[in-house]
Amino acid sequence: MPVERERLDADVLIVGAGPAGLACALHLSRLIAQHNASGAKPELSAENIYVLEKAREIGAHQLSGAVMDPRGLAELVPDWEKTAPLESPVTDDAAYVLTAANAWKLPITPPPLQNHGNYIVSLNKLVKWLGGLVEKSGVNLFTQFDGASLIYESGGIAGVMTGDKGVDKDGKPKDNYTPGYELRAKVTVLAEGPRGSLAKEMVNRLKLDGLNPQVYGIGIKELWEVPAGRIKPGFVAHTLGWPLDASMYGGGWVYGLPNNRVSTGMVIGLDYRDPRFDPHAAFQKYKTHPFLKRILDGGKLVRYGAKTLPYGGWYSMPRTYVDGGLIIGDSASLLNSQRLKGIHIAIKSGMLAAETVFEALKTGDASSKTLSAFPRKIDESWIKKELWAVRNFHQGFRHGLYAGLFHAGLQFVTGGRGLVDPMRTRPGHEEYQKLSGSVPAPERFKGDGALTFDRLTDVYHSGTRHEEDQPCHLVVADLNVCATKCVTEYGNPCQYFCPAAVYEMVQEKGQPRLKINASNCVHCKTCDIADPYQIITWVPPEGGGGPNYDGM
Repeated sequence: MPVERERLDADVLIVGAGPAGLACALHLSRLIAQHNASGAKPELSAENIYVLEKAREIGAHQLSGAVMDPRGLAELVPDWEKTAPLESPVTDDAAYVLTAANAWKLPITPPPLQNHGNYIVSLNKLVKWLGGLVEKSGVNLFTQFDGASLIYESGGIAGVMTGDKGVDKDGKPKDNYTPGYELRAKVTVLAEGPRGSLAKEMVNRLKLDGLNPQVYGIGIKELWEVPAGRIKPGFVAHTLGWPLDASMYGGGWVYGLPNNRVSTGMVIGLDYRDPRFDPHAAFQKYKTHPFLKRILDGGKLVRYGAKTLPYGGWYSMPRTYVDGGLIIGDSASLLNSQRLKGIHIAIKSGMLAAETVFEALKTGDASSKTLSAFPRKIDESWIKKELWAVRNFHQGFRHGLYAGLFHAGLQFVTGGRGLVDPMRTRPGHEEYQKLSGSVPAPERFKGDGALTFDRLTDVYHSGTRHEEDQPCHLVVADLNVCATKCVTEYGNPCQYFCPAAVYEMVQEKGQPRLKINASNCVHCKTCDIADPYQIITWVPPEGGGGPNYDGM
């Protein structure tokens, strides 16, 4: 028998309580308040705005570098400097090129990496604060509810089905079984972050792809407490080079925080060629460089996390509107990959989406004709100006660091055009080179337990928690491919690109078998992106599961 689900109807349903989703909810609630105060009709209500968040609390899944350009926040919350939880203004910045033993400081910090006027923030704390403002505005904010699937209607979308709770690993109801809700809305806004599962489904189903496929990077981050005097609060350093080779796109960072804390990490493009390259191991090696080691040595690891970033830019942006729906923030490719900044753009996109939705509510028309105002608003805003100037940036690095720097220079003086415009690219997983002959598997990185760590130790520091007895949320379409074809062609790269030790090849009766440790998952979605056969699909686990990026 079909499951009976409770139906709830809203004016607006926002999926994802990150910067984009919360900015959309907050700005829309204020527009509604102004509208009602003026006596205009129809009367609207902020209580008819629902925000869904899969994490156990607001901010728990929010991870970023994070140096924030305050431009978007200043437009959303005018008194932000007095009320926002800012770690430190940037007081000094630098850029270094690393070799195995030395750190060469560039005499001039490249303009995209200059951060004076920006702020070091904990995205976790910032989003918690925004969530509080949203709740005070009267918006209904629901945590521990995942968007399991979209409700399609007349060529568009009409809401979301939330996931069932209390289902065992075999898909059978447990004693605490609760069916998901049918949440219907006049407008559904997808603000799920990079590789959003619902946005991915909708883009594929309704053929909303941009000119280029989306490409991604993975960011791996640790938060440390270090001895006093190691680094000044507000100091920001970005690095290029070791331990990455010149064929790869990526680099590292070190940020000085108050109270003797340090944020350090690496971002690496998920379009590298070696299928057995290990981003987590590369980051651990990065910390052994003398430049990093003298800051971290004798300190204590506090938190760990990993997250993907959309690097594709303007030409990878999907169509962001359909009947009854919008896509905003990282889900819509709204990130500046040259500056490695997206918080301010996500906030602004949420505000522009709110203005679009507000007009739809006033007129009673949520068709694509009305919602198509959203990309026009983006075109007329500073978002377009900023992203258009870097529209070919990441594509220029497809053939390595030196070619990328050459293209970046040309693009800088030509307003983003460069030699070719648009510069085309292909999905990162297509860049893998197949193994030639019998290549021995590299030894897994173990760490020393003081400065460097294995994956399981790091996952422990991410605060990750899942209900063990639930269906696996990492759906592999054909496990036989993993045990046969992938073994010989690519050496099972899922064992290496996953920063949380989720995927493991084991021997069973003398044959290889993929073991999935789903409870380790930190929800970075690298597997969904980087699998060479595209047979891994990340779907939301039971609401409330996942990491807890407290203070990151």
